[in-house]
Amino acid sequence: MILALDIGNTNIVLGCVDAQHIVHSLFRIKTDISRTTWQYAVEINSMLAIGNIDRQCIDGCMISSVVPPITAVLKDAVKIVTDIDARIVGVGMKTGLNIMIDNPATVGSDMVVDAVAVINQYALPAIVIDMGTATTFSVIDKHKNYLGGIIIPGIMISQNALTERTSQLPKISLDCPKSVIGKNTVDCMKSGAVYGNAAMVDGVIDRLEKELGEKTTVIATGGLSECIIPHCRRCDIILDNHLLLKGLRILYDKNK
Repeated sequence: MILALDIGNTNIVLGCVDAQHIVHSLFRIKTDISRTTWQYAVEINSMLAIGNIDRQCIDGCMISSVVPPITAVLKDAVKIVTDIDARIVGVGMKTGLNIMIDNPATVGSDMVVDAVAVINQYALPAIVIDMGTATTFSVIDKHKNYLGGIIIPGIMISQNALTERTSQLPKISLDCPKSVIGKNTVDCMKSGAVYGNAAMVDGVIDRLEKELGEKTTVIATGGLSECIIPHCRRCDIILDNHLLLKGLRILYDKNK
């Protein structure tokens, strides 16, 4: 089994994956560039202990990171806890994916890992939606070409900007209001966050499929996808919050 880490702008997601399935997943550690290697090592060790995961059963580690300042810190932390040299997703790694954008090196490693999982587990062409700090859409054609995508400010970024720039609007949770038409300030904001983003997802998928010229498999992942995707009018969107961990396992096997 391997230890898989996704270092995101808001959270670090940690999971253990064997050749067949996710053993333990979605432990979350807050991303903090001020923390030391030993502090992260303590956190990782605690997560493994809470999950009753025997460190002796971990025989590899793969890390995806969009926060370069702490990539090496996490790699060293993994080494302290498991005595394993982690591999970092990056340029030159075998992916089975043909990246067709202006500068392939600029594609976020998380988007690459998601795409790798999709081309190995889902019918193509496909659209991958990742709803985290940012909301991203990736488009993959039937020949496993990564054609490009869309990057949109994430839901919490938008909500935080709204409350910080308006003196009378409070912070809200992302639970769904009783109706689209809000009857008070909080419900109006919840409706905008939930139904507004659901409508955005529906509309972007329609535009992407029109440009691609064919129907696609749509897969959604990321920490906020469960709050939004159930409210989309498009009912065939697949929720897969293990997608990135699956992709890290596939990349590990491809690059042994």
